[in-house]
Amino acid sequence: MSDSTKNQLQKTLGLSFNIAVLIGGTIGVGILRTPGTIAALLDNYWLIIASWLFGGLFVLIGATSYAELATMLPKAGGSYNYIKRAFGNYAGFLSGWFDYITNAIPPAFYCIVISEYIIILFPSLRNYATEMAISLLIAFVFLHLSGVKNGSVIQQITSLLKVICFFALVVACFMYSGVKLAPIPKDNTVVQIGLLFGFFKSLQLIIGTYNGWNGVCFFAEENDDPSKNIPKSLYSGVLLVMVIYVLINVAFLYIMPVENVAKSNLAAADVANIIFGKNGAIIVTVISIFSLISILNAFMMIPPRILYGLSRDGFFIEKGTTVNKGGTPIVALLVSSVFSLFLICIGSFEVLFSFAAFTSIIVWGLAYCSLIKLRKSEPDLPRPYRSIWYPWTTIIAIAASLALLIGFVYSDPKSFIIIVAITAISYPLFLVLNRKKK
Repeated sequence: MSDSTKNQLQKTLGLSFNIAVLIGGTIGVGILRTPGTIAALLDNYWLIIASWLFGGLFVLIGATSYAELATMLPKAGGSYNYIKRAFGNYAGFLSGWFDYITNAIPPAFYCIVISEYIIILFPSLRNYATEMAISLLIAFVFLHLSGVKNGSVIQQITSLLKVICFFALVVACFMYSGVKLAPIPKDNTVVQIGLLFGFFKSLQLIIGTYNGWNGVCFFAEENDDPSKNIPKSLYSGVLLVMVIYVLINVAFLYIMPVENVAKSNLAAADVANIIFGKNGAIIVTVISIFSLISILNAFMMIPPRILYGLSRDGFFIEKGTTVNKGGTPIVALLVSSVFSLFLICIGSFEVLFSFAAFTSIIVWGLAYCSLIKLRKSEPDLPRPYRSIWYPWTTIIAIAASLALLIGFVYSDPKSFIIIVAITAISYPLFLVLNRKKK
């Protein structure tokens, strides 16, 4: 068997995996934590629900563009392939590494957070948080070394359990008929931040909870029928996540007034305590663990696919394209896992997550621009699926991405400076790699 054949990814993934990885890679503990912050920013029931709907519509609009791009260029690594095709090797190199770092940070973070939630259930393990996080990472590395099918099965099971848990919580809220809390009196002495700023800030938080929605595109090369499965999974997955997010907010606001939700650091725990009593916190912790295991599994699979694509195009070591018998890009998985291990040991995520928020918006925006560019430069390129209401949906997605980027620059100039510095350093490195390829 030749190296080129041996190092090809296997077409073993289908529609059910696509939907599972979108749901599993998107719904995390963010939806359990952010309702309080957003209620404090907007302080109005209808504005809160509207902001969640608006965030979902933004992602849905983006999905129309990604559905065309991913079926047109069904290659491992997702966004970077489209940007490279449209704007050249350097744009592909830079966006690929930005996208890799954005997706390689979460596994370490989720390993640590899962260990912290386990400690809530079993306080005697308090002194072993780092050891548990490392053990969890190693366990998932072995799972994915065993083959893509095993990772796919775990993704489908954990995503299903996650959806069941969230719907059960929503149903429990609407079935509750006990005494509801009285609203906490508002402090009218403090001048409220303008609603426009509050709405924009809430959208940043909401889009953060949707991060991972385009996860199916990273696996396009391994899909048994990308032309049909990718559009179906993008639309159905995003719509299902959108429904869950809106229902959770409506359910929480059914139990607690807006003023009370606004004062809550973890609205889900407070709601669960009202419904289930002293066991409420335990129930929310268990739901959080299911959510995190599902999202951890998804993010253990995504970074190696980006690294595999980068390696194939000469932007990382040649060994990065090595695929084992189970269809796993083995070297890319091990390199990503070592990076995650390093992050677990240093345990500093704040700066990294600010950086990741920036880079994800930059990569999304460039991907939307690449659709317009490729429609003009390569009109005859086979397009099994065409974006709905093109070019208006794509233009709206670009404008929204630009607005969010300006908002991030304003709210977090330090991360913007880091990105500018990395971009400046990246070009000489790209020239060196490009020379080696020749």
